Amino acid sequence: MAWGGGLGRAPPPPGARRTGRDLAELVRLPAVLTAPGDSLAGAAAAGWPNGRRSWAMPAASSCFYLAGMALNDYADRELDARERPERPIPSGRVRPRTALALATGLTAAGLGIAGAAGGRSALRVAVPVAAAAWTYDLAAKQTNAGPAVMALARGFDVLLGAGGRRQAVLPACAVAAHTLGVTWLSRGEVHGGSPRAGWAALATTAAAATSAALLPRSSRRASAAGIACAAGYAATVGGAQARAAQHPDAGTVRTATGVGVRGVIGLQAALVASTGAFGVAAALLSAGPLARVASKVVSPT
Repeated sequence: MAWGGGLGRAPPPPGARRTGRDLAELVRLPAVLTAPGDSLAGAAAAGWPNGRRSWAMPAASSCFYLAGMALNDYADRELDARERPERPIPSGRVRPRTALALATGLTAAGLGIAGAAGGRSALRVAVPVAAAAWTYDLAAKQTNAGPAVMALARGFDVLLGAGGRRQAVLPACAVAAHTLGVTWLSRGEVHGGSPRAGWAALATTAAAATSAALLPRSSRRASAAGIACAAGYAATVGGAQARAAQHPDAGTVRTATGVGVRGVIGLQAALVASTGAFGVAAALLSAGPLARVASKVVSPT
């Protein structure tokens, strides 16, 4: 699952040996920290249906996310050769077939983990996650349906943690709404966007934050924690999107997209905190600073 491209380092001489950093840049490694919270939010909403195996669904989510990133660059290799020649594939640091093989292997790993931990019920949700991600990268990304398909992938990812249970529908819709706005805004990363895209992204952020704040609470403490996390998410992500709406140049849009990619962690924490799983919510929030630091080394967009 991917949200656009990003700036990388200067390309090495042709034939240079592939390194771990090249692959990390290919899959936007820091951004994978935003993936586990999807299935954790779903699991928390559904009462942790997989019990001790709940750790497995975040691992599957991470595999799907990394697969989507690799597939994104494979699908965009010709466009990137014109617009982002510093990316791993057009610069010659990673071969297209390597990216495709990596995407295929990671997708298979995600499906295998989900099936082993959750059985057929988990696979019934994991398959649509993978299908939506591949459809987005290979067919829908450049169409008007692209943001909706990407939002669908992240929404299904939330349901993955819940085993498809209906209790996770509202959290899934909140994450999907966030994804819709960020994906739409990310289309202006290279050539600049439009005020309309920025305001639309801000509207989806407001809707996601409101949904998280209005979720049924397990206690007053859960209510306070959920609202606080939702407010922090709205201020951080919404502030960046408001600036992109007012000044939709490529640099501002790219910054807002990066904030949005990382900012979903705050939304996930709000959704988890509302169930009273404070330890899990705190662990998710701790991933935010780590993602910001890592993003200085490898771009998450």
